[in-house]
Amino acid sequence: MGVVNSNKEINKTTIDCGGTFNVKLSITATPDIVSNPTDIVLILDRSGSMSGSPLFNLKNGAKKFVEIIDEATDNSQDGQIGNGSRIGIVSFSSVATKDTELITSVSELDNAINALSAGGSTNHADAFTKAIELFDMSSSNAKTIVMFTDGVTTAGVDPTPIAELTKAQGIIIYCIGLVGDTGLDVNSLNNWSSDPDSAYVAVTPDDSQLESLFEELAKNISNVGATNIAITDTVNPCFKITGIVNASKGNADIQGDNVIKWEMDELGTTSSEGATLEFSVKHIGTCVGNIRVNDSINYEDEEGNVVLFGDPTIEIECDEPVCIEECPIVTDITIGGCNDTVEYNVGNLYLTSLGRILELNAKIKNVCPNRRVALAVILTEVDSNNVEHKRGMKTMVIPSHSRSKCHDVKINCIKFVLPEELDVSGSQDSLCDNRNFKVRFIANYIDYDFYCDNDLARNIRKEN
Repeated sequence: MGVVNSNKEINKTTIDCGGTFNVKLSITATPDIVSNPTDIVLILDRSGSMSGSPLFNLKNGAKKFVEIIDEATDNSQDGQIGNGSRIGIVSFSSVATKDTELITSVSELDNAINALSAGGSTNHADAFTKAIELFDMSSSNAKTIVMFTDGVTTAGVDPTPIAELTKAQGIIIYCIGLVGDTGLDVNSLNNWSSDPDSAYVAVTPDDSQLESLFEELAKNISNVGATNIAITDTVNPCFKITGIVNASKGNADIQGDNVIKWEMDELGTTSSEGATLEFSVKHIGTCVGNIRVNDSINYEDEEGNVVLFGDPTIEIECDEPVCIEECPIVTDITIGGCNDTVEYNVGNLYLTSLGRILELNAKIKNVCPNRRVALAVILTEVDSNNVEHKRGMKTMVIPSHSRSKCHDVKINCIKFVLPEELDVSGSQDSLCDNRNFKVRFIANYIDYDFYCDNDLARNIRKEN
């Protein structure tokens, strides 16, 4: 059957600058259907939400699936599935029906698919139960279920225990999901499907993609298992690969900062088999916002399987430093190449008294987008009797940011000048004694959308 599914996923949606996350590659391969006869049950959702184009495209996809299996089993589209493989149809809404037994006739399968009509609720448990009843558990044929649905369970019992029992009997379960009008619980599909979840589940928000999903799955089921596999994953230069978390099969090697190579001698050559590679990644670049994790990913094997992995993105959020006060003006001085000394008049400098400069940095938490902040800083000096003496107050406007959601804003370089003549420590040693201070911050939004009365609202709008 070849490579029947593959995926790339990450364990986080958002990280801070310099943050880390894990990447997981999943791949599943299954033996050649000719040398490994397989009984396949297509479970097809015909609930009311499938009416219209979803049901039309589902029928086309299911018939294309049957057509590809027909040709793969005997190298011809002769209307008969050959070499011991069979296909059965189960459809469901409020209850499930066995539309065919496990048969080889393409025309009978197509007739059963064409006869489907939409209506009723969604009973996944009954669908799994009817599918299991089609299999002859004494048969040596491999056993596979392809479950298609567009919604959550709205009738019957919890299908998860039945799906677990199905897998415990050696039956492989694939799930194809359409994000329909009633919603789709992808976590349930992951629970029902064989492991790894990411390799046995395909989801689309567009019913026009159903035919291609069924076609891709059938083609992969038709191919032989994979041998001499080499996967080279190059992550975006914004990231660095920091370690291998787990490789369930084969060997993985980090090559440079952002390249990892995963090699396996074989996968799925004797039975359906999945493999995963998980590795850790750290943000190292200056890029922020929604960033693609991939730079490129390349797959090769002896059989020429065409394998596509996911293309995940992650949101990088970094604090935006705001410097309130500029540093002193710099005077540039150049010494000529052959000069031993140079004299330069930098102007008049007046040292009226000794003192110190206190520079404060702060972080305002969870500032929402497009809102300015008014910030006040109040500084006092504390004498030996714990009495506070005023030393300065500053008020400032912190510019708004335009990120997609609230995040922290750093405020740097808030400076206070503290002449020694104001020292209240009691020491007579200028610049050598400890001076103690207390600082208080007050902050509030300048921009808001609350108005306590209509007159105030009108006046504010006029001013703006």
